[in-house]
Amino acid sequence: MTKPNLLSGMQPSAGSLHLGNYLGALVNWAGMQDDYNAYYVIVDLHAITSPQKPAELRTNSRRTAAQYIAAGIDVTKSALFVQSHVPAHAQLAWVLNCITGFGEASRMTQFKDKSQKAGADSASVGLFTYPILQAADILLYQPKAVPVGEDQRQHIELTRDLAMRFNARFGDTFTIPEAVILKETAKIYDLQNPTAKMSKSTADPKGLVNIMDDNATILKKIKSAVTDTEGIIKFDREAKAGVSNLLGIYSAISGRSIESIEGEFEGAGYGVLKAEVANVVIAAIEPIRERTQELMSDQNELDRLLAEGADKANEVAEATLAKVYDAIGFLKAAK
Repeated sequence: MTKPNLLSGMQPSAGSLHLGNYLGALVNWAGMQDDYNAYYVIVDLHAITSPQKPAELRTNSRRTAAQYIAAGIDVTKSALFVQSHVPAHAQLAWVLNCITGFGEASRMTQFKDKSQKAGADSASVGLFTYPILQAADILLYQPKAVPVGEDQRQHIELTRDLAMRFNARFGDTFTIPEAVILKETAKIYDLQNPTAKMSKSTADPKGLVNIMDDNATILKKIKSAVTDTEGIIKFDREAKAGVSNLLGIYSAISGRSIESIEGEFEGAGYGVLKAEVANVVIAAIEPIRERTQELMSDQNELDRLLAEGADKANEVAEATLAKVYDAIGFLKAAK
C-alpha cells in the first residue's frame, strides 16, 4: 500500500527552536515518518516577511535543520529541505495569488493581528500573502495530512478552498488536504505569561525554554516560572495557568497522565515540582542540543543532506507545478 504524503515546517527566524516547537511539533513529526512520505521544510521564504539579517538567516536555516535532525527527523525516511531550494513554492504561490480574493486574504486573522501590532504601513505585501504561499507549500506535495497547531486551522481551510476552486475551474489537479490538529496536551505555554502560547516573539525571554539553552539556563527559567499563591499542585487551566503549564510540560515529556503526576506531587510545594520539571526537560533537551552542535560543526555535510532533501522535494514539486501550468494554459517551453 502506498503511503500518503505529509508536509510541515517551521521558520528559521531565531537561533534556536523552543520547547513548544519540540513538544508541540517535532515529537509528532518524528512519530509520523513511518506512516507517511514526509516532507519537512525550513520555510525561509516565510521568514523574510519580517526583516532578517542575511548572515543570521543563513546560520539559522542550517541550525533549524540541525535541530530537526537532532530531535528525530530521519533524512533516510523523510525529505528535509530548505524552502528556497525548491523554486516551485514561489511559482505556485503566484498562481494561487491569482485565484484568491482580496477580501478572502484580508480575513486571515494572523495578518490582522500582526499588522495591527506593527501598523498597517509597516506590514508587507508578503505578510499579507503569507497564507497563500503556505497553501502552495502544502499543495505541491499532494498531502493527505498537514500536522498543525490549532492556530493554523484557518490557513488550512484557505488551502482547501483554493485547491477545490482550482480543481473546479481547471480540472482535478490537487489532493484536498486534511488538517491534523496536534494534540492539546502538547500545547506549551510561556513560563512568564502562562495564558499565552510559548513563542519566539515573546516579550520576556525568561518565558521561553530554547533547545540551545544550556542546562543552567533551563533550570533558572523553570525555577522562575510564574505559578500562584495557592500552593496546591493541580491542573486547572483557567484558575492555575502557571501550575497547569508545568504539569503539561512534565506530562508531554514523560508520557504520563496529568492525574498520575498530580498524585505524585500531592502535598509537595511548587519548588519541588519546578525542580522535577527542570530535570525532565534537561534530560530531553541536552542530547538534542549536543547533537545539533555536532551537526553544525560540519556544515558541508549538513548542506549535503539538505541538497539531497531538496532533490527529493523538487521531483514531486516540479511534477505538480507542471500539471498546474498545463491546466491553466501556460505555453510549454521548447526543449
